Amino acid sequence: MISETSLPGMNNKGVDSLIRTFCSHVDGVYGAWRFQLDSVLMYCITDEKHNRLRIIAPIANVDELSDKVLRECLAANFDRTLDARYCIHDETVWGAFIHPFDSLSEEQFQSALLQVSSVAKNFGGSYS
Repeated sequence: MISETSLPGMNNKGVDSLIRTFCSHVDGVYGAWRFQLDSVLMYCITDEKHNRLRIIAPIANVDELSDKVLRECLAANFDRTLDARYCIHDETVWGAFIHPFDSLSEEQFQSALLQVSSVAKNFGGSYS
């Protein structure tokens, strides 16, 4: 298992500090946070053992969406969403950013927060 002190890039302590600096209504512990950015509910989940970080935001229930909307999400993933993506899990459309944990910079993390917030806010519009 990778320890926080051996990580060359981001670690749970750094993630916690950034989330608490840039977001509101922060709740959680190292490895699992719930918070809001620009009124968008978001989560950040880290897994040091597998070197992964996820920032996710629930957007919509799949059952309430047309095939056209779901296809538009896939099309947006190709050329409009930058590093964030639309995805489906457990019958929910999510905005998601997934990255190796130990090579993520503070600037990339801040950008990821904004990108996930943007795909959530732009769902049904520009999808960007």
